[in-house]
Amino acid sequence: MREFRFSQGLASSGTYGAVAAECRRAERDGYDAVYAADHLGIPAPFQLLVAAARATERLRVGTLVLNAEFWNPALLAREAATADLLTGGRLELGLGAGHMKWEFDEAGVPWRPIAERTEHLRAVVRELGRLFGSDGYEQQHGMRTRFGLPALRPVQRHGFGGAGPPLIVGGTGDRVLDVAAEHADIVSIAGLYQRKGEPPGTLRLGSAAEADDRVRYVRERAGARAESIEWHALAQAVVVTDDRREEAERLLERFGQAMSPEELLECPFVFVGTVEEMAEQVMRNRQRYGFTHYTVLGPYAEAFAPVVARVRELAVRD
Repeated sequence: MREFRFSQGLASSGTYGAVAAECRRAERDGYDAVYAADHLGIPAPFQLLVAAARATERLRVGTLVLNAEFWNPALLAREAATADLLTGGRLELGLGAGHMKWEFDEAGVPWRPIAERTEHLRAVVRELGRLFGSDGYEQQHGMRTRFGLPALRPVQRHGFGGAGPPLIVGGTGDRVLDVAAEHADIVSIAGLYQRKGEPPGTLRLGSAAEADDRVRYVRERAGARAESIEWHALAQAVVVTDDRREEAERLLERFGQAMSPEELLECPFVFVGTVEEMAEQVMRNRQRYGFTHYTVLGPYAEAFAPVVARVRELAVRD
């Protein structure tokens, strides 16, 4: 059975010193990776990841996830290959189809139907694989030979058909998960769903039954590949408490969820309870869904760190 990995989303948006301090704390607390998001109004992801790698010794770094609609494949290939080189081969490249319409509007990018956005995502993945596996651009061969310059390629050869860094594809809808089943090394189930009839980007928490369904959907479409996939989930909340039900009721008010406290506590995307209860939940979730990699949002990272340590203790006995 695949070993557990734990990661945190980067929360710092200030100086290099702030980013470095957050990443070094994550490394000390036993996390395996830090991830940068791709949204307007926060730091650009690749620069942040290079800074994170510079500040740490072993942490892997990645995007969770890039909005493929914002990226031209040729330019993204250059960014990703450069980041993989500068981080010493520690990059994990996450891609999705985008879901926040206001960001498209602000960036002047057309908001296309999900079917079109997903086809663009698939095209970007395929083109990245081609570019990562190529020997550079034909027009540059003479210059490279003259000056002894190598082609720009990633250090890693794990993802994209053995041409680049590991590929994460994240989402919950059928179309995006079809791309994940076909190409991803790491399939990320975010646990948030678009509310029907609400403006794009109005999200709700997914249930345990929906997580079952989404994992089953990808497994069926991935076929033999399913056993080599790393199954990833994004934790939407972490609350350390001796009274799980009381805190579940508070979270339901915050999320505006139409589910019972018992259903919330069964949800694999929320951790509520003592350190021991949360660690046992992680272990159960591996058995039920196959999740062996969890990312917690930056504000929850310190609270979840003792759970990381306890899960590793339990996994040794398992």
